[in-house]
Amino acid sequence: MKSGFVPVVGRPNVGKSTLVNQMVGSKVAITSIRPQTTRNAIRGVVTGPDPDSPDYQIVLVDTPGLHKPRTELGSRLNSLVYRTLGDADVIVFLVDASMPIGPGDRLIADRLKEAGSGVVLVVNKLDKAGRGEIVQQLSEAAQWDFDAYVPLSALTGDGVPMLVDEIVGRLPEGPLYYPVGMVSDQPETLVIAEIIREKFLDRLHDELPHSLVVRVEDVEQRDDGLIDIAADVIVERKSQKGIIIGKGGSLLSIAGTEAREDLEGILGDRVNLRLHVTVEKDWQRRPQLLDRFGFEPS
Repeated sequence: MKSGFVPVVGRPNVGKSTLVNQMVGSKVAITSIRPQTTRNAIRGVVTGPDPDSPDYQIVLVDTPGLHKPRTELGSRLNSLVYRTLGDADVIVFLVDASMPIGPGDRLIADRLKEAGSGVVLVVNKLDKAGRGEIVQQLSEAAQWDFDAYVPLSALTGDGVPMLVDEIVGRLPEGPLYYPVGMVSDQPETLVIAEIIREKFLDRLHDELPHSLVVRVEDVEQRDDGLIDIAADVIVERKSQKGIIIGKGGSLLSIAGTEAREDLEGILGDRVNLRLHVTVEKDWQRRPQLLDRFGFEPS
């Protein structure tokens, strides 16, 4: 069979997580209209086409958006992306069909030419772009001379089967890395933390979404089956703490309820979710705190 590791790379907010979820067929990565939503290398597993007798296994690696870093956290996220390229069998590079190709896209393209792996360029968001925009993007991207070019919509799934074919055609012969039916290898605490963070992202403004991190302190299943989860919602300023809580605790209550409902679907049992908002001043710029929160050094 064919198998291999396939990083999904691109600028922030081009739809990498949406594409990974679409290909896997379930939610393994959080999505948001906010850029730089993904902060970890999230693995999603696609095994097919027949689960009983698979011909291929694609291990997708959803990566943070490459960007010009302004903090120690930003530098670490970029380094995380570059490390995934070293283990790649095929690379999927996303550009946004609804936006012009810019310097950030060109910088990534130059880096991918040095990676030594086959690259499939994806023009995403066909559902938001006109035919002329799509043709223009494909024409401009053709100058990079990558292995294949696939227009698609990660949101609707239109064009995704063609992408799967292009990836599989470039994978080497290899083993079944994960059991059939397994869609992700993320630790349970990371999944929980990311689901909680997702519920705050689109309700926050300006820079606050980037100042937010969630750390799961405890997960315990009671004798009656209830899963008790305690998590800290961490921000960088005292003023941000009030925003996260909301007037009369409204935002904390809404986000907590939505997170609990999602977690019950993922974990398969009732969940009691306890959220505590705390302040860790300038955590994005403090290496010791970044180490504690699990962000590997650059």
